[in-house]
Amino acid sequence: MAEAKKAYTRDMNYVPDRITRDARRPEHGPVAGELWPVEPGRYRLVAAAACPWANRSIIVRKLLGLEDVISLGMPGPVHDERSWTFDLDPGGRDPVLGIERLQEAYLKRLPDYSRGITVPAIVEESTGKLITNDFRWITHDLFHEWKEFHREDAPDLWPVRLREEMDEVMERIFTEVNNGVYRCGFAGSQDAYDEAYDRLFTALDWLEERLTDQRYLMGEAITEADVRLFTTLARFDAVYHGHFKCNRQTLAELPALWGYARDLFQTPGFGETIDFDQIKRHYYVVHTTINPTQIVPKGPDPGAWLTPSNRG
Repeated sequence: MAEAKKAYTRDMNYVPDRITRDARRPEHGPVAGELWPVEPGRYRLVAAAACPWANRSIIVRKLLGLEDVISLGMPGPVHDERSWTFDLDPGGRDPVLGIERLQEAYLKRLPDYSRGITVPAIVEESTGKLITNDFRWITHDLFHEWKEFHREDAPDLWPVRLREEMDEVMERIFTEVNNGVYRCGFAGSQDAYDEAYDRLFTALDWLEERLTDQRYLMGEAITEADVRLFTTLARFDAVYHGHFKCNRQTLAELPALWGYARDLFQTPGFGETIDFDQIKRHYYVVHTTINPTQIVPKGPDPGAWLTPSNRG
C-alpha cells in the first residue's frame, strides 16, 4: 500500500437531494439531485444517537421545535456491514416505516445502491424511500427551509451577519476536528497518524483560545457552528481519547473547551440527545479492527457533565 493511501479519507458522496420550500432552488449550496417540498408529516428523520453526524440533526430538530413536524426514528448503536438496524424498537422494526434495516429505505429508492448505509437519513413516510443522507445540508435546510414551522423562540442558528465567518469556522471544525479524530483513529501508518494527531490538536488549541474570551464560537449566541463542534466534544473523552488515540489531553484538561462543552450539554436540546452508553457501544463494538475484543469501557463518569460550567 502506498504511504499516501494509508491516511484516512472520508467518502463524501451522498444522495444529494434536498427538501426546500415549495421544492424551490435553495439560495445556498449545490443542487445535484432532486428537490422535494417542505411538508409537515411527510418525512421521517432516521438518526442514531451513537453517531455524531446524526446527533447534530437530532439537536437542530429539537432546538427549532420541529418534533411534531418531522418524525424521528432511532436505530440502535451496533450495526453490521449491511446496515443500521432498528433493534431498539419493539420487534426490531421502525414503528412508522415498518423496516428492520435502514438499508431497505435506500434500496427502495435506489435498487442498485452499493455505498455505505449512513445516518442521518431522511425517508418519505408514505413510500418508505430514502430522500437524502447528506448530513452537510440536512441541518442547514432544517433551519433555512422549514422556518414557517419553527417554534417562536427558536434560535437563529445561521445569523446573516456572521455567515461568511461562520462558514470558515465550520469548515475548519469539520476538516480538523469532526473528521480529524477519524483520521487519527483510522490512520494506516505511523506517519499518517502523527500528522493527523498534530492537525487535530493544533485545531483544538485554536478553539481553546477562541473560547477563552467568548461564550460560544460566534460570540454570545448559539449557532450551527456550536452544534457541529459539540457532537465531537461530547464523544472525546468517552471514545476518541482512547479508542482513536487522540490522547495528548482529555477534554476535561482543556479548561475553556471543557467549560464550553458542559455549558452546551446543560442547555435544553443538547445534553438530552447524548447517550454515552450507546456512543461507547457503537465505537468499541463496531470497530473490530481497532478493538478486536469488543470490550466496552465503563468510564468516564458522565456525572462530570452536570458540574457547573461557569460560562454564563
